[in-house]
Amino acid sequence: MRVSYIYWMMFWVLSGHVVQETHAQTPTAGLDIFLVIGQSNMAGRAEITTDLTDPIPGVYLFAGLEDSLWVPAKNPLNLYSTIRKDKEMQRLGPTYRFAQVIRKDDPSREIGLVVNAKGGTALAEWMPGTHFYKEALSRVKAAAKQGKIRGVIWHQGESDLGKLETYLPDLLLLIQKLRTDLGMPELPFIAGHIAEDQPERKAFNDLIDQLPDMLPFTAVVHGKATKTFDRVHFDTESQLLMGQRYGEKMLELLDKVKNETIR
Repeated sequence: MRVSYIYWMMFWVLSGHVVQETHAQTPTAGLDIFLVIGQSNMAGRAEITTDLTDPIPGVYLFAGLEDSLWVPAKNPLNLYSTIRKDKEMQRLGPTYRFAQVIRKDDPSREIGLVVNAKGGTALAEWMPGTHFYKEALSRVKAAAKQGKIRGVIWHQGESDLGKLETYLPDLLLLIQKLRTDLGMPELPFIAGHIAEDQPERKAFNDLIDQLPDMLPFTAVVHGKATKTFDRVHFDTESQLLMGQRYGEKMLELLDKVKNETIR
């Protein structure tokens, strides 16, 4: 009786449960792929409330595992980062709401997210030739076998408040190198404001506000009306607000790229 039960359970798993899981984790070809990089606010440190635990329909997360390249996109979205800190530190970032905004704009579009952020990192660690840069590049290229890279969202800066003179030139170099290495001169790139509870943080935000004037197909999302729970990391409501803004800006840039291509 016991043996029969075990065989029956094995049959049920192999014939049903696993098939359903595999189907759920297999996106169709032609994903719109977005690269998500930066430090802790991009990795996510805000609380994941119960209403934010479900996968986003039509959105997939690049896991890059041998037996599972893609999984349904559910929080925490930085879970499969190859450079992240401890698993327990990965919580809510802006990417969840960002993906919802992109998906809602065109429900027929399936989204692929390549989230590869790490808390506490400086811009110097992301520059061309570094380990973080190589990881981001190799993962988004691998993901692109399932679709087309559409844009990059970036949130970083808390570690570079003392390097305002060199930050923007270095960020421009990073963007240009990404575009060159991906063969996409018009690749949309969006940076985000950091929390402004100290004067030097406002100076940083004023600095990156110059980005769209210096390089086409770039944008900056502002941090107005956001709050932190520790003076550095956005709380849950603020991460959702930032994600909304990232999504809206990305849609604007995608339209610009489309119109430029039509000309």
